[in-house]
Amino acid sequence: MTPVPFLDARGIVKSFPVGGHRLTVLQDLELQVEPGRMVAIVGASGVGKSTLLHILGGLDRADRGTVTIGEADLTAMPDAELVAFRNHRIGFVFQFHHLLPEFSAIENAEMPMRIARLPLAEARPRAEALLRRVGLGERLEHRPGMLSGGEQQRVAVARALAMKPALLLADEPTGDLDEQSADSLHALLRETHEAFGLTSVIATHNPRLAAACDGILRLEGGRLV
Repeated sequence: MTPVPFLDARGIVKSFPVGGHRLTVLQDLELQVEPGRMVAIVGASGVGKSTLLHILGGLDRADRGTVTIGEADLTAMPDAELVAFRNHRIGFVFQFHHLLPEFSAIENAEMPMRIARLPLAEARPRAEALLRRVGLGERLEHRPGMLSGGEQQRVAVARALAMKPALLLADEPTGDLDEQSADSLHALLRETHEAFGLTSVIATHNPRLAAACDGILRLEGGRLV
């Protein structure tokens, strides 16, 4: 019996206006990811990996097609409902960590919970526990400018896990790191994926990170192969 996919994208089409015409980036794309799997998406720069992750995570909408996460149809959700679903059920890690420079590591990690109006008495201990889990127990009050690139990305991972998401989407998470920091982040992503029972999709150029995943798909010509 074929397992029911947790993430199910069907017939995804996405184009952008370029110089008076439309450039199609994704064309009838299909992606099914079973619960608990960690899948890598590889492909050349500019092929549409980031666009695909934005659509899968509800940061952008496809021109056509459907995206279902669990039993939730993102395509049919009104904008406000989609924002709420995304904030509670999906964690994002980007190439550039997008930490707020004026806030400490623990304040950045707890930000999704504060946005969701969780009380500080709940948000602060959870953020601290996550930062300790990713190896930053001694950096809780450090601002991003006081942290290395690898440490900043670890804060971003903690932030992504703050709302206890079911789906983790990572877009070139090691693209801005040196080799040693990248390898360390590979191990962290794999460990947290398993420890938190996540379903994960990772867009990457890094062959070692891709090899650490359960499956590898290549994006070319607007489709996954």
